[in-house]
Amino acid sequence: MSRSRHVLVPFGTRPEVVKLAPVVAALVAAGHRVDVVDTGQHADAAMASQLQEALGLVPTHRFALPAEPASARTGALHADAATALARFRPDLVLALGDTNTVPAYALAARGAGVPFAHVEAGLRSYNMRSVEEVNRRVAAAIAQLHLAPTVRAADSLLREGVPAERVFVVGNPVIDTLVTRGVTPVPVAERAGVLVTAHRPTNVDDPVRLARLVAVVRGLAERVGPVTFPVHPRTTARLAAAGLTGALDHPGITLTGPVDHDTLMGALRSSALAVTDSGGIQEEAAHLGVPVVVLRSSTPRWEGVAAGTTTLAGLTDDGAAEAVLAAAAAHTSAAGQARAAALPCPYGDGTTGAQIAAILADERTDALLELTEPDFTDGRLPW
Repeated sequence: MSRSRHVLVPFGTRPEVVKLAPVVAALVAAGHRVDVVDTGQHADAAMASQLQEALGLVPTHRFALPAEPASARTGALHADAATALARFRPDLVLALGDTNTVPAYALAARGAGVPFAHVEAGLRSYNMRSVEEVNRRVAAAIAQLHLAPTVRAADSLLREGVPAERVFVVGNPVIDTLVTRGVTPVPVAERAGVLVTAHRPTNVDDPVRLARLVAVVRGLAERVGPVTFPVHPRTTARLAAAGLTGALDHPGITLTGPVDHDTLMGALRSSALAVTDSGGIQEEAAHLGVPVVVLRSSTPRWEGVAAGTTTLAGLTDDGAAEAVLAAAAAHTSAAGQARAAALPCPYGDGTTGAQIAAILADERTDALLELTEPDFTDGRLPW
């Protein structure tokens, strides 16, 4: 006998829209009742709404967060999460990833006595200076269901003591979106140039690291191939403040503002290489057979590193540009291109949404969602 559950799905950023749209669609198709909450984290509300419309993710309710300070935004996010739980009274809260939306809604769910399920469970960068890493670990401490994208992510949870029966390897729903929208690999012979994206505070807020990023982009244009660089608004502001915008005026560099997801995927699939500090692009590139240089010294997505199609090269020292360029040369060689194109995507096959919907519909999941209080009054010890 299958179950129909009332699921509350919060999201706060563009990547969450891309990844949750197919999950929500699959939940609805399976007969679950779904309420979707836009938590208001988007930097560009208009662009966020356009993406939601394009991918068919229609919020039941939208919250608006104060512009600043950060403490007020965080406080409002947690207050809104409690409001959403009280208003919708779901059977389950399901959140994805590692943005500030995730711990806010996980904690609100626990406070309301509602079970919590985490999609993209088990990703670990092992960088405790990372807010995202902390958010992932908070989610793991609260979740009753851990919906891991890969076996490696599931193993991370098991090593941390999560019971095996609570962990399900389902892939990453970003692959569902690519499959649904028909985003397929381009033959290696038809690929050219480099797609660059960079937005993380550790890379763009520090003027010294930002100067290293500029050197990397110029080096790629001069030694690897033409560069397409959709510049994030945060990065645009930091370049201007540091007086570095003009340094990217180069015939081999095409600068654009933020682009929609379809345009970005079009650029990625036709590139020989991606150089990025984005997590999602690492997954999307794997589906498209495009190698990646990650502008970070750690990543939660180790599968590409293990396969040799992803290289970590953080902007932490003055040799960073040469390290990135050396990795770029290796990945854009004939052997590097062939290796990346030949490997299967480790992040899923496009059925993640359907797998999650089936897990929630399974009556055996009832026991996993129970929030029971243990009884040790008989003198037993927990271990």
